[in-house]
Amino acid sequence: MKLKCCVTVAGSDSGGGAGIQADLKVFSAFGVYGASVVTAVTAQNTLGVRAVEEVSPGMVGAQLRAVLEDLGADAVKVGMVSSAGAIEAIASALESLSHGPVVLDPLMVSKNGVRLLREEAQSALVGRLFPLARLVTPNVPEAECLAGMRIASREDMVCASEALLGLGAQAVLVKGGHLGGESSDDLLNDGGRLHWLSGERLEARHTHGTGCTLSSAIAAQLALGMPLPVACASAKAYVRRAMSSGLSLGGGCGPLHHFVDWYGGKNGGAD
Repeated sequence: MKLKCCVTVAGSDSGGGAGIQADLKVFSAFGVYGASVVTAVTAQNTLGVRAVEEVSPGMVGAQLRAVLEDLGADAVKVGMVSSAGAIEAIASALESLSHGPVVLDPLMVSKNGVRLLREEAQSALVGRLFPLARLVTPNVPEAECLAGMRIASREDMVCASEALLGLGAQAVLVKGGHLGGESSDDLLNDGGRLHWLSGERLEARHTHGTGCTLSSAIAAQLALGMPLPVACASAKAYVRRAMSSGLSLGGGCGPLHHFVDWYGGKNGGAD
């Protein structure tokens, strides 16, 4: 059977817990070949992002075209993209070349407050990439910014998901972890039905790269032919396992254990 291929379009994380590095680990964990398009180089560790240097739009587009023209892509994950120029280069390549479903993780601000998406690039993200995405996966702060509304409840999550569908997204997964409470529930709105993905909140320190990990896990399973609701539920369960066995590395917010199902188990580096 032909090996499935996923490509991640995202920033490089020098600490290895998020971005390109995390995405490639996730693809491998799901038995999918991973290719990559680097949109930015970051200097970061478990304590936060120190510096960001963007890759030129021309180079971003050239990387994506090189991958799609030769390897192809059964699914594409798009993460950190800082500029309108890079967004245009990505959209142009996706529109002109064949590929599988696109999962868009609209990264806007890092955990320690560093802006990852320029304010003037937000309209380009919505106008150019939303219509190309099979799924958009904002957390609550990102959904608030994109939908232009406050989210404080499950009802608000529904309203925000509808607003994002109105902006051109085919389906939206609003991640509810930022709402607090005993549960951490996500909402998948596929344009025809609401799917609540419930989960008990985990008390874990090693959570760096959770959003990247979730979106790339969804992309990997879409590449393998899973229906969208199944892919989202399975990815959420995978992230919980990886969080539960988060690796005790560094002095801050450590990475998930992306290969928890392969080695280490529950105690594979956990506190």
